[in-house]
Amino acid sequence: MPIPRGKKSSVSAGTRIPKLTSTSSENQEEGPQVKRSSSPPHGAPKKRTAFIDITNAHKVHISLPGRKKDPTKSAVKKSSSSSAALKKLSNLKKSSSVSSEEGTAEKEKTEEVKPGEEETPEDAAAPVEELVAAAPPVVREVPAHLLKAQVPAEFDIDSENSEDTYMCPEYAKEIFDYLKRREEKFVLCNYMPSQPSLNPEMRAILIDWLVEVQENFELYHETLYLAVKMTDHYLSQTPVHREMLQLVGSTAMLIASKFEERSPPCVDDFLYICDDAYKREELISMEAGILQTLSFDINIPIPYRFLRRYAKCVSAGMDTLTLARYFCEMSLMDMELIPERGSLLASACLLVALVTRDLGGWAPILQFHSGYQTSDLAPVVRKLHAMLVAPPDDKLKAIRNKYAHKVFFEVASLPVVDMDILEEVLLQ
Repeated sequence: MPIPRGKKSSVSAGTRIPKLTSTSSENQEEGPQVKRSSSPPHGAPKKRTAFIDITNAHKVHISLPGRKKDPTKSAVKKSSSSSAALKKLSNLKKSSSVSSEEGTAEKEKTEEVKPGEEETPEDAAAPVEELVAAAPPVVREVPAHLLKAQVPAEFDIDSENSEDTYMCPEYAKEIFDYLKRREEKFVLCNYMPSQPSLNPEMRAILIDWLVEVQENFELYHETLYLAVKMTDHYLSQTPVHREMLQLVGSTAMLIASKFEERSPPCVDDFLYICDDAYKREELISMEAGILQTLSFDINIPIPYRFLRRYAKCVSAGMDTLTLARYFCEMSLMDMELIPERGSLLASACLLVALVTRDLGGWAPILQFHSGYQTSDLAPVVRKLHAMLVAPPDDKLKAIRNKYAHKVFFEVASLPVVDMDILEEVLLQ
């Protein structure tokens, strides 16, 4: 429908499509192009630079498809540039002949440039080639912190995944070494004395509930471990009333889901599992509070990642790895194991699982990749054994019921290994 003159067309802002007139071939073929005026429109402020024109517009040469280059012009330019280079070389030779007048007559004759003779480009390029050939090769030393650590062949567990880019075989060891160093920043202590309204039993009930949330939403195990870590770090810095403890745990699970999951649950899902005990504004406010308290640094090393890495070192089967995962997940509820680093805790859980399955002790390859010896694992192994042989609490059944399922090889129903057997392994 034609638009009458004097009236503006009512088009929404979202439907305006700019016309790309500069890229159309028809406009390029229609006569010479007109340069855009650099002067600002009427009433607009003038553009200025701090010192000079810092753009490269005067240096850019645009070759249009409709125009053809003149071969004569390019030949003239090449010949002029080559003649200029020859003149410079002849001047250099003349200056060298003048400076060497005090030498012998033979040297003067060889260095003189006879009039009327022109030097060929091959003769002019000869001294340059000789200088380049005589120059020693430049050897750049790689800084020490960029040198890749050499892994012995008997301890190499990543070369078998050289074709799998998702496994990052070139950087796998460096990644876990970095995570192990990063653990020093997230060392915790027993913070319950600073929480007047909480006790270890309340925290254990919260984690037992988070395990159920992880199962119901089918979240990754990394999400569960990260949520527990963030909850502990937040509680170590901020006093919380017991009525708000579930809000802290569910919000930490929401943040961990955003960090680990491909499609994390939404806010309404977490409000639903809390039985609508909290409002949407409270959960969002708690999310901002946790992130600000942790300075938005939530990439906390968790024991689950180290456990999978160390189990690969000894080619542990899925049943052995699941047993170690059961021990590691049970340790989340024990307040005595909070100060332990994730890599050390994962090593202790794997050692107990290996001894339970009668698969040997702490092998040299595990010492190489974990950096721990058997003596370093002894205190944590004893704490784990005391936790496993303790009478189970009827209120805390989520982890035991989870790992009693056939999917997890029913590892929760296995008898706990005798402490005397563990002591023999720890003394090796």
